[in-house]
Amino acid sequence: MDLRKLVDNIKPSFEEGGKFSALHSTFDAFETFLFVPKTVTTRGSHIRDVMDIKRTMSVVIIALLPALLFGMFNIGYQHSMATGANETILGNFWFGFLHMLPLIIVSYVTGLAIEFASAQIRHHEVNEGFLVTGLLIPMIMPIDVPLWMLAIATAFAVILGKEVFGGTGMNIFNPALLARAFIFFSYPTKISGDKVWTYGLDGGLTPVDGFSGATPLSIAPNAMANGTTVDWSCLPVMDWFYGFIPGSIGETSTLAILIGAAILIFTGIASWKVMVSVFAGGFVMGSLLNLIDANTYMQMPAYYHLLIGGFAFGAVFMATDPVTGAQTETGKWIYGAIIGIMAVLIRVFNAGYPEGMMLAILFANAIAPIIDYYVVQANISRRQKRVKCSTK
Repeated sequence: MDLRKLVDNIKPSFEEGGKFSALHSTFDAFETFLFVPKTVTTRGSHIRDVMDIKRTMSVVIIALLPALLFGMFNIGYQHSMATGANETILGNFWFGFLHMLPLIIVSYVTGLAIEFASAQIRHHEVNEGFLVTGLLIPMIMPIDVPLWMLAIATAFAVILGKEVFGGTGMNIFNPALLARAFIFFSYPTKISGDKVWTYGLDGGLTPVDGFSGATPLSIAPNAMANGTTVDWSCLPVMDWFYGFIPGSIGETSTLAILIGAAILIFTGIASWKVMVSVFAGGFVMGSLLNLIDANTYMQMPAYYHLLIGGFAFGAVFMATDPVTGAQTETGKWIYGAIIGIMAVLIRVFNAGYPEGMMLAILFANAIAPIIDYYVVQANISRRQKRVKCSTK
C-alpha cells in the first residue's frame, strides 16, 4: 500500500464524527505537509496561483541552505582554529552538523508543539509558516547558546510574537528576530555581538578558555575603549565576505547569503527592492559617517558594514518578510532604506550593542504600516490633483 492510500484510509477517523476528530488540525497538517492539498477555489477568487504557502516556504528553506551548510562547516573550522586541530573540510562540517542539529531540533519541537496546540484549541489549520521560522531561529544564534534558553526564546517568539496576533500572516514583528531579541535583553552575555563563539577542547561542551580573538563588530568598539587606532586596510575583508570568521551560525558568509538572495529574487519570493534599499541605505549612511570622521568606528570603510555581523542575512532573509514589511512598492524602498540607515547608526553610536541589524528591522516592522499609509495617501492626493487639473 502506498503512502497516499494509507493516508486516505485513516483520514475518515480524523474528520468530523470520527474517533479522532479532535485531532483533525494535527492530521491535516501532516497530510498537507506530505501532499499538495486538494482544496481548490471554485468561484469568487480574484487571483489563482500555484505558489501556495507551502511552496513559498520550501523555496525559502532552499535559499537558506547555502548559509546553513557553510555555517555548519564554519562551526568546525572555528573550533579547529581555536584548538589547533588539523581537520579536513568534511571533519569540520561533521563537527558543526553534530552541534547545530540539537539547536534545530529544539527550535522545531518547541515551536511546532505550540503551533499544533494553538491550532487544536482554535480548530484552525496548521500553517507552514514555522517551517522557515524554525530554521531561522537557530541560524541567528551563537553556537554555544544553551538549549533551554533557545527553547524559552522560541516559545516567547511563537506565543507573544505570533499566536496572540492570530497566527501566520497576522504577526506584526518577525518571530525569529523576537527570539533573538528575547535572548539579547534577557541574557545579553550570550548574544551581545562582540564575543568569540567557538567550541573548545572537551568535545565541544564549553568555549575555549583563553582563546583570544574578535568578531569584526568588536574591533572598532574595543579600539575606542582602549584609545587605540585601527588600520582598516590590513583587515581580512575577504574572510569576512567568505565567512571564515566567528559569529552567529548562518550570518557569517556574505557569499552564501547572496546565493540565497539570488534564489529568492529569481523565484519572485522576496522583494529585490527591499534588499537593494537595505544595502544602499547602509552604504550611504556609512559613507556619510566616513565624511564626519569623528571616531574610529566612523573611519571604517562604508562597505565593511555590509559584510560584518548580521547585516547581509537581515537584508536578505529578515527584512524581506512579506508579513511584517511594507506592502506598497514605494514603501518597500523607504522601508529597506530605514533598516540600512538605522543598522549603521545603532552600530556606531551605541557602544553597548555593536550589531544593530536586529533592532533596526524590528523598528521598521513597527512603522511599516505607517509607511504604507502615507504612500497610499500620497497616491490618493496626487490622483485628486490630477482630476482637478483635468476638469479645469
